[in-house]
Amino acid sequence: MVVGPLTAAVRMRPGTAAILRIARGIPGSLRRTVLADRERWPLWLPVGFGMGIALYFALPSEPRSAVALVAGAVAALAAAAAVRLDNTALRVFCAATAVVGLGFAHAKLRSDRLAAPVIAHKMGPLAISGLIDSAEPHGKGIRIVLSALAMPRLHDAAPARVRIVVRGAPDALVPGNWIRLKAVLMPPPAPAAPGGYDFGRAAWFERIGGVGFAYGHAETIPPLQELTWRERLTAAIAALRWRMTGRIRAALPGSTGGIAAALITGERGSISDEDEAALRDSGLAHVLAIAGLHMGLVALGLFWLLRAILAAIPAVALAFPIKKWAAAATLLCATFYLVISGAGTPSTRAYVMLSTMLVAILFDRPALSMRSLALAAMVILALRPESLVEPGFQMSFAAVASLVAIAEWELQRRASKERVPKGRFHSVSRYLRGIAITSFVGSIATAPYVAYHFDRSTHYAVLGNLLAMPVMGFITMPAAALGVIAMPFGLEAWPLKIMGFGIEIMLSVGRFVSALPGAISPVTAWPVSAIALISIGGLWIFLWRQPWRWFGLAPLALGFAAAFLARGPDILVARDGVTVAVRTADGALKLLRPPADRYSAEEWLKRDGEATPPAEAVATSEDGVRCDGVGCVVHARDTVIAAASRIEALAEDCASATIVISSVPADRSCRGPLLVIDRFTIERAGGYAIRLSRPLQVETVAGERGARPWSMPPPKRGSSQYRRINPTSLP
Repeated sequence: MVVGPLTAAVRMRPGTAAILRIARGIPGSLRRTVLADRERWPLWLPVGFGMGIALYFALPSEPRSAVALVAGAVAALAAAAAVRLDNTALRVFCAATAVVGLGFAHAKLRSDRLAAPVIAHKMGPLAISGLIDSAEPHGKGIRIVLSALAMPRLHDAAPARVRIVVRGAPDALVPGNWIRLKAVLMPPPAPAAPGGYDFGRAAWFERIGGVGFAYGHAETIPPLQELTWRERLTAAIAALRWRMTGRIRAALPGSTGGIAAALITGERGSISDEDEAALRDSGLAHVLAIAGLHMGLVALGLFWLLRAILAAIPAVALAFPIKKWAAAATLLCATFYLVISGAGTPSTRAYVMLSTMLVAILFDRPALSMRSLALAAMVILALRPESLVEPGFQMSFAAVASLVAIAEWELQRRASKERVPKGRFHSVSRYLRGIAITSFVGSIATAPYVAYHFDRSTHYAVLGNLLAMPVMGFITMPAAALGVIAMPFGLEAWPLKIMGFGIEIMLSVGRFVSALPGAISPVTAWPVSAIALISIGGLWIFLWRQPWRWFGLAPLALGFAAAFLARGPDILVARDGVTVAVRTADGALKLLRPPADRYSAEEWLKRDGEATPPAEAVATSEDGVRCDGVGCVVHARDTVIAAASRIEALAEDCASATIVISSVPADRSCRGPLLVIDRFTIERAGGYAIRLSRPLQVETVAGERGARPWSMPPPKRGSSQYRRINPTSLP
């Protein structure tokens, strides 16, 4: 008998044999677990599709259209192979390859399809004529979006759409009107710092190629061109929403009317900053975004009412399928609500899930909640793949996925539990328990996304929802539904007054809860890796049912560790080259001077977890900062940082400083510093974020955005004042 080294090791260490037996059994155990969760496999199709979309947005440079066609072809071949193969593992691999490739190709082709010219530099005043697509109050004016533009100075290179704030002449600013005005236009703004919110990307997918403000009043003009039937339908819907919003605000002036309009038509422009902050800080901000709560209260309330009315007529109830009639009528009403609400991502998700349930009733089929959620994700990503990187999509699906997972667990628990007699107040306690559970679970599930996108955390959301949701369910939304029904007859005033009463109660709750000690906490900006790991871990836990679902705790833990270990930059430079912030010896982020770019300063402080307004975050001599009429000098972590505002300061700064930041051009003789940032480099790179490590870590807004169609650098001086984007020509 030949004794090998493995056998000898087993004899020497008795525990090794047990470990080897367990190791040999892992593949078989894993295979049985995967097969036991086989019915959950389709839930991962939208996840794979979303991963392909995420891969497109994560690329540092824009791929050519041919790459999308290749990805689509590979996806088609992989899908065909998945259908024909007998091996389960290979079929799963091919299916995953297919959906990821399809998601990548779809995102790229949509970006190409929406390509349109983008303003490169501030221009104007320009004469602009166009069709009003949308209008909403904004500060002391009205913010409109114009399409079908005629701009003589740009000829055929005019943007497809522009967004302009207009003051005065509100009667002319109605969706569907053709107007003429003069306006100053600028490119859609880039992020205030690397990793910040990219409005330019969002504007690209809405085909908005410029933003600005109008000079003087707008005047109506005859139509410049014939619209297609789709454009006429879109304009008619926008005009209907505008008229409904006007009727709502006439009955409920002020911020209360703004909230009522947000609940019915999705227009949020008239809500005061104070009321919006109170709802946000009390965990009630979700009531302003039309989603499952609103759609469920209106549609399912109507379903119950219609069915009750039909059931009260014996001749109808005994001869006809009244449940299906009620479901069909409710589906039509839900479709109307989706249309007048603006069809945002949360409302579309809620509509798809609700319509799935109603269609299941029509065909006598059970409604599968998690599958309807997966269907909603596929529909939204197919229509708007760019919504994947928006907070509305991420927060909406995180909340609903967690609630559906809890509901599935509750059903399993009830099925295995003996029935007990119901108490007198069982319905009330069950309702309150449901609000508490949904508020708690939804708050926990969305907390990482709130922290990532908004740099804040709320702590009393459960209390706020317990106090406000009964009012929302029994007063506000029923009155809103009655108001919409009565609006064609001009009888909406009283239902809207009742709705306003409910809104005032919710605002009182929001003010009370948001004023409690420790209601909110500022949070330091999270890296993308943190939210990606948390999303993967959460999906793994929510979508599987077998015990291996708890493996998702590992990426969750890694994600939170990455978030809490993240360190903010030591130096921040705004795109104007004048606004500069430095982290001082006490770890606080301080502005060297009162900020010229107030928006960037506010964003920096918020992303650094500071609730301090910019005026109170200006450094003093006690922070080690010395400023005079030509610049500032600060010592931070054995590094001398000089911020020059006049050319006279450059010679001394270049001789003594480690890092020089100059709002004026620096000539080539400034070679002593380790890093020189001047007016021209800032113009090319946007804002800067610098970490004082060894070696120095330098990030720029342009580098973070990459060479994408929504982030192309401005042309060289003397060239054209606009840029026409051809994605296939990008590197």
